[in-house]
Amino acid sequence: MSAIAKVWLFVLGAVLVLAGLFFAVGGTKLLSLGGSWYFLLAGLGLILSGALTILRKPSGALLFGVVTIATVIWAVWDAGLDFWPLISRLLAFGVGATVIALSFPLLRKAAGKTPATLPSFALAAVLAVASAAGFASMMVPHPTVAFTGTPAALTPVDPAKEQKNWEAYGNTPGGSRFAALDQITRDNVANLQVAWTYNTGDTPISPGGNGAEDQLTPLQVGDRVFLCTPHNNVIAIDADTGKEIWKNEINAKSSVWMRCRGLAYFDATQPLVQPTADGSTPVTPAIVAEGALCQRRILMNTITAELIALDADTGAFCPDFGINGRADLKVGLGEAADPSYVLTSAPTLAGTTVVVGGRIADNVQVDMPGGVMRGFDVITGQLRWAFDPGNPDITSLPPEGQTYTRSTPNVWAAMSYDAASNTVFMPVGSPSVDLYGKTRSDLDHKYGASMLALDATTGREKWVYQTVHNDLQDFDVPMQPSFIDFSKPDGTTVAALVFGTKAGQIFVLDRATGKPLTQVDEVPVKPANIPSEKYSPTQPMSVGMPQIGAQTLTESDMWGATPFDQLLCRIAFKGMRYDGVFTAPGTDLALNFPGSLGGLNWGGISTDPTTNTIFLNDMRLGLWVQMTEAAPTNAVSNGGEAVNTGMGVVPMKGTPYAVNKNRFLSALGIPCQEPPFGSLTAVDMKTQKIKWQVPLGTVQDTGPFGIKMGVPIPIGMPTIGGSLATQGGLVFFAATQDYYLRAFDSATGKEVWKARMPVGSQGTPMTYKSPKTGKQYVVISAGGARQSPDRGDYVIAYALPN
Repeated sequence: MSAIAKVWLFVLGAVLVLAGLFFAVGGTKLLSLGGSWYFLLAGLGLILSGALTILRKPSGALLFGVVTIATVIWAVWDAGLDFWPLISRLLAFGVGATVIALSFPLLRKAAGKTPATLPSFALAAVLAVASAAGFASMMVPHPTVAFTGTPAALTPVDPAKEQKNWEAYGNTPGGSRFAALDQITRDNVANLQVAWTYNTGDTPISPGGNGAEDQLTPLQVGDRVFLCTPHNNVIAIDADTGKEIWKNEINAKSSVWMRCRGLAYFDATQPLVQPTADGSTPVTPAIVAEGALCQRRILMNTITAELIALDADTGAFCPDFGINGRADLKVGLGEAADPSYVLTSAPTLAGTTVVVGGRIADNVQVDMPGGVMRGFDVITGQLRWAFDPGNPDITSLPPEGQTYTRSTPNVWAAMSYDAASNTVFMPVGSPSVDLYGKTRSDLDHKYGASMLALDATTGREKWVYQTVHNDLQDFDVPMQPSFIDFSKPDGTTVAALVFGTKAGQIFVLDRATGKPLTQVDEVPVKPANIPSEKYSPTQPMSVGMPQIGAQTLTESDMWGATPFDQLLCRIAFKGMRYDGVFTAPGTDLALNFPGSLGGLNWGGISTDPTTNTIFLNDMRLGLWVQMTEAAPTNAVSNGGEAVNTGMGVVPMKGTPYAVNKNRFLSALGIPCQEPPFGSLTAVDMKTQKIKWQVPLGTVQDTGPFGIKMGVPIPIGMPTIGGSLATQGGLVFFAATQDYYLRAFDSATGKEVWKARMPVGSQGTPMTYKSPKTGKQYVVISAGGARQSPDRGDYVIAYALPN
């Protein structure tokens, strides 16, 4: 036997021994935590197999074969027949078995036996083909819920109902993100090409790597498209050419939090729409003097807490609004220095009232600005009303020497407006400090993590519906609610709103009453161990609608690119307290899944009224959290995303605790639970069942340790941003970790088109039909994917060729 063959068998055996030791040591730890026996037993088998191989015994290869067969049986028993769990458990063994089979003739020869080359190589070929097939299958999507049945025919757009403008953040005041346009359809979308590209000049590069992102959804009115940038510069461009018409450089700066998700638009020359529902408060008239600036105006919230009004025709500040076009939103808040109070979502135009909320930085300190919601006159910028969730008796500015109630639940996401009832619907987040509830008032408990309906003219409460009681997980209601006509079992329909939460729950409420239209159960939940915390004994679970990425994890749901990092994830999982979706934080290490990043987040829902379908994108990225007892301290968090993304222990001033929070990732930086890590889901609102659910995004532009893999494996990545549905039978989406704008067949979930962008996107696509050329465009803002260092300042429009 040659020296090379001896060295090879020694190396092969040593690798098996090392792998076995890893399995055995880790498996022993896992078993001590009450986990699976498999890894210990497999590790012992691998160690013995490796030792026999080093001794050049053919039985070493045969024993590896036994371990492999046992692994296949265990994998199917442990994970079922789902592709990603199986490939994680079996691919490494498939490759290993191929190598062992190729080496088997050397082992037989060393033992003085006939090499049995032909059967060994034949087996190796079968194993290699099976492994290659498994690897190739990693390149195609594996729907979590596959579409079944026959796709419905497209409903042609009624010319009388064809979309004319995209005038609001979510297209309609009710956040439909649906366009009644069908020039671009699922049958011709493959021909889409770049029509124009505009560079804003504002690349979102963060100071210290924290906070600057482009999350824009543009507006379109007539022949103009309106943009805002992370530093709140506002731009108007030509809808057909992308040529700049005007730019107003606000150049706002925040120390950690720079973004502009959208704008609002008001046209004083259009007839005033009054409510039609019985008992509704009339909309207050708003008049701009004939010939004055700002007959049409663009409104924007800024990251420096201002409400700005600009002339839509020229970009000039509106002189009749606030002070030279600016209204200070910090008035009445008390201490609200950057970045404790910033505004990132679009203002909401509610009749002639501009309604704003504000983002309160998470987990900084007990004493923070309040979450007061306010309505301002769209012409003058004067305060019309305030709703202070800590003191509803304050309906305008606070009394002299006082402030709005501090640290109350806040509305940081976009809102919706129903003109028929003159009602504004507000997604409410958690009071500060998000993870510690002992300092909360009864009103904090009432309004936290809820959907709140206010009269748009008076700001008075109509109803409130809570989605989490005493929210300690930071499970805000994070998105603009979307309006639908909900079909009841008796065949009648009711005006409804639908929205998702960070907990992966979908709620459907009656717009008039706030009552759930699908089943919601109060389910028992377990407390943690913070003394005197007012833990709620139950939490609402929206069981009448699908749960999106909110399953209760088990050890078998742990995953890894290899069996080795999967083993480490299993150990980590078994070493944490985990009580399901509503696991409360305590002084021990606890797992939140979905974590406070979502679940479902601010991108919202797109709807298709022609098929009674809604579309949701999610991220599935658990967080572990631990409250650390700390002496009272004056140290204060910087208010950025660090506490949600993993930057060590973060103080929570005014409480006895600091918080340590981090993503639940494997040693390779991959989420520990099985894929997908992000998906696109279609829900049939007639049946409240999932039509299809597909993975969203690939690892092409990301990978372990931040190294781009360059391979388009459609595993499904965490998403941020939202989707666009059209009457052409399409759903467009861009906000994944790779650099593509995609179109999916809305009936089946099949990807039917994608376009490579210069960088990734966190924006939501929008679409319009040019009034000049009659051409339909799909527009996306691309400033860089989250977690990617690649940044840009692109706004790209796609259209069919002439």
